[in-house]
Parts: sequence; structure tokens; C-alpha cells
Amino acid sequence: MNERTLHEYKEVIATCKTLFAKKTHDYGTAWRILRLPSITDQLYIKAQRIRSIQEKGVQKVEDPIKDEFIGIINYCIIAMIQLTLTESEKMDMTFKELEPMYDNAVNETFELHQNKNHDYGEAWREMRVSSITDIILMKLLRVKQIEDNQGKTLASEGIKANYQDMINYAVFCMIKLKA
Repeated sequence: MNERTLHEYKEVIATCKTLFAKKTHDYGTAWRILRLPSITDQLYIKAQRIRSIQEKGVQKVEDPIKDEFIGIINYCIIAMIQLTLTESEKMDMTFKELEPMYDNAVNETFELHQNKNHDYGEAWREMRVSSITDIILMKLLRVKQIEDNQGKTLASEGIKANYQDMINYAVFCMIKLKA
């Protein structure tokens, strides 16, 4: 893997993890109440706001687009954590309890990124942020369809793979926005 990409990827994830830790301190794990379709809808709202601002060329709420990509990354990680937790497990968790789960989700996703980046030769660097936003929205529509089909697929990747792809695409956008 390209050393530059490795550094940039880890830098983005460190920013996301720091915010996740701070929000866990402020809000606890209120997100544990969310079912996966609710997390998917939250992700959709964030991606749709990005697209809306890209299309209009102006925004009226000052929250930067970069923050929405951070939200996409963290909500996808939350979804992956929720996939590993059962409804019977406790709702309140500390960051110390969550950190290994967060890191595991990131590590699995990073491994997928490395494999795809090898095969695709960092094609994402030539893509527009607006196109990547559209791909994230497409992935969300796929996840919604899989959820509506009770998780059953005939020839497609499952929900987790789509969350991982969205994390990687959002990381790419963060890298591109910083450049």
C-alpha cells in the first residue's frame, strides 16, 4: 500500500475516533437504542445533506461537509458494533468497553480497503467527491433494500460489507477534501 495513503487513512480514522470518544463521554451510548434501519436512515440523512449542498453550491447550516463524512464513518462503525451486540446486552457502555469493538471494525474495514486499493490501483484519487457521495447514497439504498428483505440476498454482499464500503468511501472524501 502507498505510504501516503496509509498515513492519510489513519489520520482520518484518528479524527473520527477522537470525536467518537468525546461524544461517548457527552451522550453515553444512547445510540444503542437504534435498530439497524434507524442507523441506515441516519446515514442517509447525512449523505443526502452532502449531496444537497454539492448540488446547490451553498449551505445555510454552518456544519461543514467534512463533519458529515465523519458522521458517516462513525455511524457505519456504530452499525457494525450493533451487528455484534445482542438486544439483551446492556445499553450503557463506556468508551473503554467500546474501544476494542471500534478498533476491530476499523481494522476489518482497513484490511478490505488495502485489498481493494491494491486491485483498483487507488482509482478513488481520480474520482470527484460528488461521485463518491453518490456511491455512498447508492450503497445506502442497497442496505435499505437488504433490510427490507430481512437481510436475505441472492447474489449480493451483505449489510456489513456495504457499511465497510461506505466507511472507505467517506475516508476517501475526507482525504480529498483535505488536499
